[in-house]
Amino acid sequence: MKAFCAFPSGLFVVEDGAVRERLGDVTPTCVAVSGDTVCCGTSDAGIRRSVDGGESFHRVADFERAHVTALAVGPDGTWWAGTEPSALYRSDDGGRAWRETAPLTDLDSSDEWSFPPRPDTHHVRWVRPRPDDGDSLAVAIEAGALVRTTDGGDTWRERVPGGPLDAHTIATHPGTPDRLYAAAGDGYHESSDWGETWETPESGLKHTYCWSVAATERDPDTRVLSAASGPRAAHSEGGAAVYRREAGTDWTRVPAVSGDDLLAPVLAAGAGRTVYALSNHGLQRSTDGGRTWRRVALGYAPEERATGLALAP
Repeated sequence: MKAFCAFPSGLFVVEDGAVRERLGDVTPTCVAVSGDTVCCGTSDAGIRRSVDGGESFHRVADFERAHVTALAVGPDGTWWAGTEPSALYRSDDGGRAWRETAPLTDLDSSDEWSFPPRPDTHHVRWVRPRPDDGDSLAVAIEAGALVRTTDGGDTWRERVPGGPLDAHTIATHPGTPDRLYAAAGDGYHESSDWGETWETPESGLKHTYCWSVAATERDPDTRVLSAASGPRAAHSEGGAAVYRREAGTDWTRVPAVSGDDLLAPVLAAGAGRTVYALSNHGLQRSTDGGRTWRRVALGYAPEERATGLALAP
């Protein structure tokens, strides 16, 4: 397993215990991988792209937006990039050329979108393609909406009542393609009908500013969640926590990846019951659905906030 770990200071490629640092001259915000192609979004230099598994990176020349806030790859190989201000772009050639979808800001609710630290703007926080349909996407706007498309971004469906307004991460599972898991600033949300209706199963959560969520490959009902008491605790002051939940149970806190100085981990599901957590505590791995954890790479950096994590087999 190769892990691409994004921090503001650079992108770290972890493989077989070895760590290689890349992109130390830009500020990574997100990362995605498909085969040997790796794309890293930045806050100051657009997209950097690699076609050799992260050994070397080059700037995508025709990507005009500098501030890239989200990246994803669909099951059909289509690449997606979200930006600030909120816009979504697609690439049908592995990330070389990009074009904008129908404008997200044509939606009526866009007048209410606002990112609290910069209230005059907003951005695409997360893009999640449906596991069995590359034209269907769920897109989180920070902050104000979770919107969807079923035609590859030609048209957009407005946010629905009861849905998350400040989703930070959207997860899916290939075994239950209708299901959405959303870790949001306004709590934890799940949908069983691809975002038409939502529930908020939060019993056991003592932190409800939710940041990242992953469902294990083996069981879509085994979820791991990172959360904090609020944005400062999640990103600067520390005190974040990790929880896990199985079918028919409440959320339980996992002490091994919680702590007074922990910044909210970014989570990603690996094979079987494996889950990875990236934070200022380094890269940690659980092989039992989040019950127990151990650090596998990267040192402890008290103020280093993780911004993205992507896994390649």
